[in-house]
Amino acid sequence: MIKTLLTLGLILSLNATAAQGLWTDSKDKTLPIDFKIQGEYMGELSCGCDMGAQVIALGGGAFQLVLYPGGLPGDGWDRGDERSIYNGKLDGRYAHFTSATGNLKYLGGGAQFSAVASFPPKGQKEGSAAITKGKLTGSYGKKTFELKRIERKSPTIGAKPPKGAIVLFDGTDKSEWQGGRLDEKTKLLNTDGRDILTSRKFQNYTMHVEFLLPFKPAARGQGRGNSGFYQVDHYEVQILDSFGLEGKNNECGGVYTKADPIVNMCLPPLQWQTYDVEFTNAVVKDGKKINNARMTLKHNGVVIHKNLEINGKTGGSRRDPEGTHGPIKLQGHGNPLQFRNVWIVDNS
Repeated sequence: MIKTLLTLGLILSLNATAAQGLWTDSKDKTLPIDFKIQGEYMGELSCGCDMGAQVIALGGGAFQLVLYPGGLPGDGWDRGDERSIYNGKLDGRYAHFTSATGNLKYLGGGAQFSAVASFPPKGQKEGSAAITKGKLTGSYGKKTFELKRIERKSPTIGAKPPKGAIVLFDGTDKSEWQGGRLDEKTKLLNTDGRDILTSRKFQNYTMHVEFLLPFKPAARGQGRGNSGFYQVDHYEVQILDSFGLEGKNNECGGVYTKADPIVNMCLPPLQWQTYDVEFTNAVVKDGKKINNARMTLKHNGVVIHKNLEINGKTGGSRRDPEGTHGPIKLQGHGNPLQFRNVWIVDNS
């Protein structure tokens, strides 16, 4: 009974938070118009070159537009850190943007928000833009552009477990997990803001997991759907709404405090995303670590860590020494993360 009351209290708390600006369902009728404006856009510049854009919702009808010459991250944008940022504001059911100016700071509050670590970014162009009926049109220096709103999907969404895989969650029960909640209506695994761990322990494996980040437009940084995907409960791969940002080690796809992702492949909140990992645990001999853990990770089908050597545990991990078998942990961190289609192949 006590456990039931605690769970109910947590759910009520999360529901109260939702009323203040948190959504967990893309079909929720209370979602603001901001949700339909934020997202990814693709098209061309007047020169015939590809152009990609990401529109970040910042709450209260404010936005920041990030323009990528060549295409979107992981799909054509190959000019290093070259991009432009425009600030935007809701105007009825539309949004208007102008070149960002002023003393902007990375993830700063209010009008000081910047999606880039160093403002102005390399390649910043002057211009203006507007979003109407799913189209983003505007000027980019001396060129013009017309982009359409798109929704990219990971090529591994819905990947079926191969022969010999252990199905950790398929929507029918959560018997493979300690903690968590199976939502009988959505058939999703919910953290309800608490850490959950697999009942089994692992060493070397291939794993697939699909996750959904909440929409928290007014939040910033680590307050925006923070969670983690812990390998053997020692090494955290960050889960966070880092859509449109730099892609740092404390952002989505980063190995917390250890390694930035090669490219920031975070999709907008309330779109299903995937992690596909090949993990080899550290090796210990005679009480001494002789090999570090290694990991190759795909985020939404794009390699963001390639045979990465992880030189030690990350924060929040279990106390046992490296090289020991451990569970997979999905961190709650007070946020209502949702998961589906989770399976693992034991390669030990």
